[in-house]
Amino acid sequence: MHSPSVDSPPRPPRQGRAARAGTALALCSVLLLALVTAEWKPLLSFDGDVSRTTHRWAVDEPGLTHACRILTDWVWDPNTMRILCGVVVVWLAWRARARWTALWLVATVALGTALQQSLKAAVGRDRPVWPDPVDSAHYAAFPSGHAMTATLVCGLLLWLLHRHGAGRALWRTAVTVAVVSVAGVGLTRVWLGVHWPTDVIGGWLLGAAVAALAVTVHQRLRP
Repeated sequence: MHSPSVDSPPRPPRQGRAARAGTALALCSVLLLALVTAEWKPLLSFDGDVSRTTHRWAVDEPGLTHACRILTDWVWDPNTMRILCGVVVVWLAWRARARWTALWLVATVALGTALQQSLKAAVGRDRPVWPDPVDSAHYAAFPSGHAMTATLVCGLLLWLLHRHGAGRALWRTAVTVAVVSVAGVGLTRVWLGVHWPTDVIGGWLLGAAVAALAVTVHQRLRP
């Protein structure tokens, strides 16, 4: 009897698992959105305490702060993530059976960007203001576009790697890079004082929710 190769990643999860995860993440996102909109005092206190501490560290550590600016502006910038998606889309388009998946990827990333910008405009949350800023950013604060885009793109690309049977070494490397990127971009945004911690948490939740729900759609339309 044929046994599965130890060099391939685990089998993709069943369709219902992605749907349940997406629903749970969406509910958590809505709850956080409600608390931010209502300006719940414990949440504001948490944001203020963490942000004041990290900003003091950022001012005291200019070398690390400069490295964070390079990472957030070039390596983990939303446009960098979209370019990475574009490369994957081109690769998928060359495969006759993957053109629908390429369009799905483009549509999902575009939908995530539209959702992010709509929420920013609707919530209108002010960014942190410092007398001695170490960086600057535009538009409203919630959710963090960097955190949401990185989470969405990394989640989708990991799932595509899984679906196309990536070897175990490639899979482990990709997971490590994705985790470092998603966590790192969120931490740099707080460190640089351009986002409150809950902006980043909201970006992570929303990005993961959109990715999980998009995977559910793909599994149902293209099993």
